[in-house]
Amino acid sequence: MIDEPFAAGDSLIHRLDPRIRLVSAAAYSCVVAVCREFPVLIAALLLSIALVSLARLRISEVIKRLVVVNGLVFFLWLVIPFTFPGDPLLRIGPLSASREGIALAGQITLKSNAIILAFMALVTTMPLSTLGHALNRLQIADKIVHLLLMTYRYIFVLEQEYQRLMRATRVRGFQPGTNLHTYRTYAYVVGMLFVRAGERAERVHQAMLCRGFKQKFYSLHEFRAGRSGWIFALLMTVVLVLLVALERGALL
Repeated sequence: MIDEPFAAGDSLIHRLDPRIRLVSAAAYSCVVAVCREFPVLIAALLLSIALVSLARLRISEVIKRLVVVNGLVFFLWLVIPFTFPGDPLLRIGPLSASREGIALAGQITLKSNAIILAFMALVTTMPLSTLGHALNRLQIADKIVHLLLMTYRYIFVLEQEYQRLMRATRVRGFQPGTNLHTYRTYAYVVGMLFVRAGERAERVHQAMLCRGFKQKFYSLHEFRAGRSGWIFALLMTVVLVLLVALERGALL
């Protein structure tokens, strides 16, 4: 199963309407992505940390995911300052780090962490099935929603099929190595996985038609914004307007 450690909870964020959380996360990410001034980005990062605190997420799980994201950011720090043109600020042997390159790497670091933390607090605090239904209520294309929900449901089935095929190869004495036989065996496994996936998809489609599937998934859960939802939406709107105003003010 896909790990959803943040989906279970009873915090203020968990009780908010999923539609409001999705729209807030999308709008917040867009605003943070286009901001460039460091005071604005630092304020956005602090706001994201506040959202994580409101969601009462386990710090260890949050840090584990931030380590993965910042691992990629670390490699950007190794490249961007030394390749971005600008005024030299630091020299390491034959390499020269530009002031503009260091500033760009810092902006990317703040933006990525702020956006990831906001998505942890607002989006990963709902199950993936709830996410799909919320997207449907926001008038996202039905095909995209169906693809998300069906992928979530049957990716585990494909993983079980893969494990079954690999057990069959081990029973027959297969030992992986760096040779043509190993590559050919893995190619056969992947090809057979596609064949079985196609057969399973056809059976699932026929079963859904037999049960009267009408190109729509229904949810028994009614989404209601409520007073707390509208207050949160209003506060997020005010915060986004302030971030934009600070950015414009800094540019002017």
